[in-house]
Amino acid sequence: MDTYLNELYGHQEWADAVHWWRLAAHIGALEDNAIRERLMHIHLVQHGFLWITGPPGVEFTFKKLEDFPQMRGLRDYAREYHAEMRERFKTLTVGRLEEEVEVPWFQPVLKISVRQALMQAAMHSHYHRGQNAVRLRELGAVPPGTDYIVWLREGKPAARWQ
Repeated sequence: MDTYLNELYGHQEWADAVHWWRLAAHIGALEDNAIRERLMHIHLVQHGFLWITGPPGVEFTFKKLEDFPQMRGLRDYAREYHAEMRERFKTLTVGRLEEEVEVPWFQPVLKISVRQALMQAAMHSHYHRGQNAVRLRELGAVPPGTDYIVWLREGKPAARWQ
């Protein structure tokens, strides 16, 4: 299915990869507590939305930062999400986009469409990448340009994780 969500998720993966590259390039950035915790939050929430928009009956594995003693493991967790989401988009239908799912971390449980859940996941990631960009500047580095329009200007490049 080819929708604006495909583009949004292509951008999201590219932006996450660029973000990781720049953080890794600045000595100490990946040891910074605020950045580490925010990266964990970004990728845990991404996996959470992958889970709630996926097939029913699957258990969610709640991860903690301690599960990733090396930041490479957390980066791999991010890559895993993006690989699974690319596969999900191959079979996503218009009908599925409008089906309701439950967001269980709200009380009472929030019911939204799969489309809305996917939009939220992408916007949420963008928001927190921006916070990390501010923190990276505070640490003395130049944050990467990860805006959607930058991705478009560069010809919608695929994410480069390695």
